[in-house]
Amino acid sequence: MEGGPLQETQEWQKWLEDLSKGAISHELEVITLKGMQVVHGQKGLVADKDGNWHVGAITTLIDIVGAAAIFSSTGQLKASVDFNISYYSTAKIQEEVEIEAKVIGHKGRLSSVVVEIRRKNNGELIALGKQWMSSINIVPSHLSKI
Repeated sequence: MEGGPLQETQEWQKWLEDLSKGAISHELEVITLKGMQVVHGQKGLVADKDGNWHVGAITTLIDIVGAAAIFSSTGQLKASVDFNISYYSTAKIQEEVEIEAKVIGHKGRLSSVVVEIRRKNNGELIALGKQWMSSINIVPSHLSKI
């Protein structure tokens, strides 16, 4: 039997690690994921004027972690087609958080995922992201020249 759950887990972990190191990403992902480890989140670098974790960085992280969860389930990279985030609290840059992504289901080319970010010390919900993601078919002749 080729592949299997262990190999798939190793592949998505390597993909997320490569993203966090800037090996396969754009500058925005590198800034957002800098210091992130596959098993748990580390200190971030993007803050608002009060030293809180910037909501744009939270949004980007939820999008990437959701995509990684779906990739671990399907083996396919997918793009967000519907994205909703509710913010319940702020978090300081030095504060430790836990991020959990759950794949809810699949329908055709679509997959649904929910990502929660919680304070590590008390489990308080900071943000909740809900996404539908779709398979992406990149055709070389249709790539943007921008």
